[in-house]
Order: sequence, then C-alpha cells, then structure tokens
Amino acid sequence: MSHVIIEEEKPRGLSQLLIDFEAALINETTSVQDIITALHERGFGALLFIFALPAALPLPVPPGINLLIALPLMILTFQQMIGRRKLWLPERIKRKSFNTDKLKAMIAGAEPWVKRAEKIIAPRLGFITQGVFSRIIGLCGFIMALSVTVPIPLSNTVPSFAIALMSIGVLMRDGLAVMAGAVIGLVWVVVLYSLLIYFGLEGVDMLKEFIKSLLN
Repeated sequence: MSHVIIEEEKPRGLSQLLIDFEAALINETTSVQDIITALHERGFGALLFIFALPAALPLPVPPGINLLIALPLMILTFQQMIGRRKLWLPERIKRKSFNTDKLKAMIAGAEPWVKRAEKIIAPRLGFITQGVFSRIIGLCGFIMALSVTVPIPLSNTVPSFAIALMSIGVLMRDGLAVMAGAVIGLVWVVVLYSLLIYFGLEGVDMLKEFIKSLLN
C-alpha cells in the first residue's frame, strides 16, 4: 500500500471534504502548511485535489504562474509514484501563503461542480485506486504535472482537471473516474508534445488558436 492509512477508510463525500477544509480556514492568510495540516488525514488524494483545483478552472494565468501551479503537483505526484506514505514539501513551499477570502471564494465556486460530480461518482473498480495502481496513478499525474509547465495560455486547465479527476476517483474509490482522468490527461500530453515536436512554435500557436476558438 502506498497511501496514508486514512485512504483505507470508508470514503466521505467530496462536498464534505470542502466543508471540512473551509471550516479549517480561520486566519486572514492560509499557508501551504495550513492546507497540509487540514487535509493530511485524507491522504495524497485530498491534497492533490485541492492543489489541482485552482489550475483546473478555465481561467488564464500570468506568465510564470504555471510553474508555481505545477511545482506542488509535481512534488505530490512524484511521491505518490514512488510509494511514499508521508508527504514531504520544501519549507519554502510550505511557508507560501494565500489570501483566505480568495481561497474561500474558490471553494464556493467549486462547490456546485463538486456536487454535480458526486451524482455520478460512486465506489466501483476500487482496486484501481489502491496498491500498485496507486503508483501508476502517481506516474500519470507526474507526467500531466510536467505538461503544466509549458507556457501556453489555459494549457494548464486540462492536465490539472485530469489530476483532480483522478484524485476524486482515489478519494471516492471510483476506479472508473481514475481511468477517465488518466485518459483525458495522457491524451492531452500526447497532443501537446506532438504539436511541439512536429510543428515547433507554430504548433504552440495552433494550440493557442484552438483554445481561443473554444472560448469564443
């Protein structure tokens, strides 16, 4: 087993996860360490879900921010991939703080989507969420997190959404959700890097135009 002990317990609802998390936000600012403290009992799945959630929203981010988004995801998925049971993060990252009101606003915006997800997420194919499959999930997530570092507007949304979906699957013992997230994320990575390899910077421009067309 490569997950922390709590992931062996009966899963609770995603909306309850957000409620519990929001209740733990009592200061004006919230550090990464505060997030870890509030969620560590829910395991890697909960932490990956919370860290992937902001990037999974279809909003553009300033240049360079994608690296700040990708770094925690890369560290978390790598540790899941190697089967680490106890989370480790550099002290500099753990001291990073966020405005609590903005964090709560993000949670409030995510709650309707989470409640919709709860209607279709159910415990099934649970063996895919545990054991050796957990390391495979970590490997897939790590590959997706690497793609978040590519500086293309909104390109972080798809792989982050895929990581969040796999995390939901782990939390709710839904192997089907895990597989769906893996397929979505890995297909995106293949498309992204194929464009970069075969078309270079023109491929990046093609992807940008495609993303813009989806938003219009």
